[in-house]
Amino acid sequence: MSSSRDIAKKSIMYHKRLKGTILLGQKSRRLSIKEIQMIYTPGVAAVSKEVFDHPEKKFVLTSKRNNVAIVTDGTRILGLGNIGPYAAMPVMEGKAMLYKQYARITAFPICLSTTDKKKIIETIIAIEPSFGAINLEDIESPKVLDISQELQKKIPVPVFHDDRHGTSVVALAALLNALKLVKKQLESVKIIVAGAGSAGVGITEILVFAGCKNVIVSDSTGAIYKGRRKNMNQYKNEIAAHTNPKREKGSLEDVIKNADVFIGVSGISNLITKDTVKKMKKDAIVFALTNPEPEIDPVIAKKAGARIVATGSYQFHNRVNNALVFPYIMRAILDHGISKIETEILYAVAVAISNTIPKKQLRYDNIISNVGDLRLQQNISRALKKFYKK
Repeated sequence: MSSSRDIAKKSIMYHKRLKGTILLGQKSRRLSIKEIQMIYTPGVAAVSKEVFDHPEKKFVLTSKRNNVAIVTDGTRILGLGNIGPYAAMPVMEGKAMLYKQYARITAFPICLSTTDKKKIIETIIAIEPSFGAINLEDIESPKVLDISQELQKKIPVPVFHDDRHGTSVVALAALLNALKLVKKQLESVKIIVAGAGSAGVGITEILVFAGCKNVIVSDSTGAIYKGRRKNMNQYKNEIAAHTNPKREKGSLEDVIKNADVFIGVSGISNLITKDTVKKMKKDAIVFALTNPEPEIDPVIAKKAGARIVATGSYQFHNRVNNALVFPYIMRAILDHGISKIETEILYAVAVAISNTIPKKQLRYDNIISNVGDLRLQQNISRALKKFYKK
């Protein structure tokens, strides 16, 4: 297996050779004069008038329904932090490639030169007519949570926040299968979520919706509980209201004692150690999902006693990465005309992904399907059919 350093060098050379990883092409490669007459002047005027007279036809006479804007301000790129819009571009291009590869969606990287919340909202509202959906990506929290909330009120297309929605879906899907293998029930396990940013908020929401009774979220200040005053915001207050039923206090190291599951979305590599894992219950499940380097090396976690270990990296087994989610859920959302992404929808997708891998293939080192599994789209689309909007 290649080392992180080797992969980094190869990735830089790959991008240099391609000079970027995406391009925009036309559906008809060689245009005849007759085709030009239809797609441009004079024929296109009739199409524009048809859309003006019947606005709903914008979804069938233009590419709007298949276009997605991937919007970032570069303030929270992977585990690299605030590296700006130019350095964010390779990540957004890679995401656009996955949209095209797995869902035939045309996605556009929109890397903004502003970090102002109001300006970001205004910009997205202004460009919405060209897109069937908005994908918010790698914007710092809690700002991005405010942006998502505000946009969903003001624009008629769905706002998919991948750090929140995608990560929560894939984490739950993998967890459902991991729990089957260790013969534990979601309702009875103790789960520690490290990180109260976008991913932590999303994971907590979907775990509570799914029936988990004992989730504790830890941030840089320690465990979040009802009544905590230091380093709180609107979203942490919501977490406090629905989690940590025993109001456990203290650091991550304190509250992880006797936990069944650790889910790391902290953005901090090597956050926990082998001694941390040893504090957990037998048959512990460790999801260290921070990229590019996880909260703990999978080998160390296994040696410390974890039964199942997963990361968000394609460098290891058990790849719990939102690439399993965003192309396929977006395809289904666009096809079914879903205009708002609710927790119920995310839960349905998580269950569909979880059930995609046959029970006979479930193993400690194989708890979730690979990103190219052709059954993912079929199962997710079927799961969201009941949410279809005419």
